[in-house]
Amino acid sequence: MKMEFLGDGPALVIEGENRLLIVADLHFGIEADLAAHGLHFRSRSTDRLERLMKIIDLADPDMLVLLGDIKHSIPSLTRQEYVELPVILETLRSRIPLKVFPGNHDIGIESYLRETELQPKEGTILDGIGYLHGHMYPSPHLAGHLMIIGHHHPLLLLKDEVGCALQVPAYLRAELDTGKLGMNAITENPPTRVLFMPSFNEIAGYDILQIVRNPFSPLSRFMKKEDAEIILADGTYIGSLSSLQSDETT
Repeated sequence: MKMEFLGDGPALVIEGENRLLIVADLHFGIEADLAAHGLHFRSRSTDRLERLMKIIDLADPDMLVLLGDIKHSIPSLTRQEYVELPVILETLRSRIPLKVFPGNHDIGIESYLRETELQPKEGTILDGIGYLHGHMYPSPHLAGHLMIIGHHHPLLLLKDEVGCALQVPAYLRAELDTGKLGMNAITENPPTRVLFMPSFNEIAGYDILQIVRNPFSPLSRFMKKEDAEIILADGTYIGSLSSLQSDETT
């Protein structure tokens, strides 16, 4: 299995029997929700879709795997999503086969997907790796596998010596406590690990340290923090989470 980090996404290419392009948290329609809260932006859906199509052309995968939160509004569709979503999905499937793991924002999206595209919310295994959105308990069958998830939108906050700060998309990788997750892992299984993917949506993001301190999903709640590592969107290895926490407390 070969893994390639695409910083222009953020996106992952995972090559096994098939070459898969992995993208999480597109959140098409987020601008309409922001407008309802007094923050007005033009729709960036066309720009976001064009960026995704360029990534597809660059990676030349056999399949596109979308790890949930394709749309943004809950519990229903906004007018923006009603107009844009069918065009977005048809544009993607006209270029490449899709597998979609619904997220907590994707209520009703099954009506826009074909039967072969819709995947179980609790996740499944493709080419030896588990995939799911990450907002709920994973299937026990994913024990012993690397799980790649979205939902958390991790960002790394970088500060220099004078206090200037920069937030950049990053991956968080850790081992999971399968016992607490109720996955009934067999002792012969290799460790079960999780890779939290950053959001493809350029507006969405959440500080990695807050994900750890205030977990909001079973997978973030039951990851082994002492084992956690941080990787930038382009694949640059930053180091252990514990070293970052030490810096934050000085």
